[in-house]
Amino acid sequence: MQNKALSMLGLAEKSGNIASGEFSTEQSVKKGKSYLVIVAEDASDNTKKHFSDMSNFYEVPFYIYGTKDELGNAIGKEFRASLSVNDENLARAVEKKLKSDKTE
Repeated sequence: MQNKALSMLGLAEKSGNIASGEFSTEQSVKKGKSYLVIVAEDASDNTKKHFSDMSNFYEVPFYIYGTKDELGNAIGKEFRASLSVNDENLARAVEKKLKSDKTE
């Protein structure tokens, strides 16, 4: 049931509130624009650790979710290992879906 969270990411992308790719995601977090960081399950361990540590430091919610292809397709791009949601309300909505997907 990953579709709910992924479709929310699509809406966030359409409204211009997604930074995707490692460099853009990192910049969003460091500039304080990020409200949620998502890293693909099939991203490298190094990438997961890097964003986990950074999200912890900057106090941004962090999730490992979906595959690179799923994240990329959700936002209408090629595969993406990481992305940042840069709108507080959209980030909360996506996070709610991610939490409900984990319990289903």
